[in-house]
Amino acid sequence: MEDSSSPASSALPPNPSFRLILEETLPLPTTEPTSNSNRFGLVKSISTKESRLPSFSDFPATPALSPSRLSLHTSSSQYYSPPHPFVAATKISAEFDAAANFRCVFSVLKKDGQVLSMSISNNLVYTGTESNVIRVWKLPEFIECDQLRAKAHRAVAMAVSGFNDQVCAAYSDGKVRVWRRMWTGGSVKHAKIATVPSTGSFVMSYITGKDNMMKHLGPITSLAINPTGDILYSASLDTTVKVWRLSDFRCIETFQAHPQSVNAIATGPDGVLYTASDDATIRVWRGHLSSSSSSSSYSSSLATAHSLILTLRAKNSPIKTLSLAAGGEVLYGGCTDGYIHFWLRAISSFSTCQLQYCGALQGHSHAVLCVTSLGRYLVSGSADATVRVWARETGGQHECVAVLLGHRGPVRCVVAYRDRMLVKEEDSLVGGGCTICTGSLDGVLKVWRVTGVSDRSVQSSTRIA
Repeated sequence: MEDSSSPASSALPPNPSFRLILEETLPLPTTEPTSNSNRFGLVKSISTKESRLPSFSDFPATPALSPSRLSLHTSSSQYYSPPHPFVAATKISAEFDAAANFRCVFSVLKKDGQVLSMSISNNLVYTGTESNVIRVWKLPEFIECDQLRAKAHRAVAMAVSGFNDQVCAAYSDGKVRVWRRMWTGGSVKHAKIATVPSTGSFVMSYITGKDNMMKHLGPITSLAINPTGDILYSASLDTTVKVWRLSDFRCIETFQAHPQSVNAIATGPDGVLYTASDDATIRVWRGHLSSSSSSSSYSSSLATAHSLILTLRAKNSPIKTLSLAAGGEVLYGGCTDGYIHFWLRAISSFSTCQLQYCGALQGHSHAVLCVTSLGRYLVSGSADATVRVWARETGGQHECVAVLLGHRGPVRCVVAYRDRMLVKEEDSLVGGGCTICTGSLDGVLKVWRVTGVSDRSVQSSTRIA
């Protein structure tokens, strides 16, 4: 993993899950470039061979749309999920016939630096930045209602448990801070309750000779909480995943998930763990209880052991972000080449899991840094400074129904919620709508209102905010 010698790189966080490197570039030619490749630098990961980045001002107002393409991995290994026999095309076109009505309703710029992480729970949106402050925004008014402060800076990942009202944030020092959320009337307050791992954990690790209690050896890239709310997973560039028991904040397991950096993790409703890596694979893990209990949930007094049950390949591009949709039946993986690969769950039980590769969505011109799902809709943010809204149709076919423009830097994080219920549901957006919150490395937090997705076959639309 190499670092940039550029002076601009000192302003960037050293330990986000996707580290950007800015380099000085030659002045743009006075004549119109002959291809899009001359207008863009390349958005790269420090753990790949890619190296050059554009400045935020180099991004054009309207990114070029390329024709839809499909990619199939045809590995016959028994350890990899086979391609689906039917591959659905993605609908991408240069014809901007609006499939949805959308607008930017809020645009907030604080003196906190780059927006690095975001999470949503119980009508609250949490945003982490380069500063030591996590801001809490109340929905639907989007009013700042509280602040979470820590001694460390750069909250690079977040996860919130709605079961026990715990907010977990990973920082650039390799530690996770945990707050308890408390409601008093109509207001909310947060109290810091733990730093993981604690100083006592280091002492215990030294005495026992085990590293389970130690922090990651590399920057944390992603956090996830299991469905029952009592297990926290942390992934790192050190190629490992740690399993933390939230009842006493102890690390109960550490395992090497990939041979290269782990960039993202996600948990399904059935407790299955998904990890994405720079090795261009997604690995699927099953956690096993350490006792004879037949319960599918993790008890606070039990330890776990995770075993690999499936490996999914995403061509040859590092995977930077994951999202599960339709109750865990659809898995999306966003890659540095701009593609979003997706798989459908074929067979599911407690001991087996099979996913079938169904194709790739193409629309972003640079790396996909974040994805989130809301019902049958997928929202993706990219280093090309755009946000795309995709609709999943019957048979796995997708169409891009909106392209949200307005950020001047890579879109690092995104969340979406229902306007009426403020929860994730499977019903259509028609007549109801949703709100999308996006955070960018330009330091701006934007809130978008999306309504009236039509049923007609429209390919994409673009608007600048």
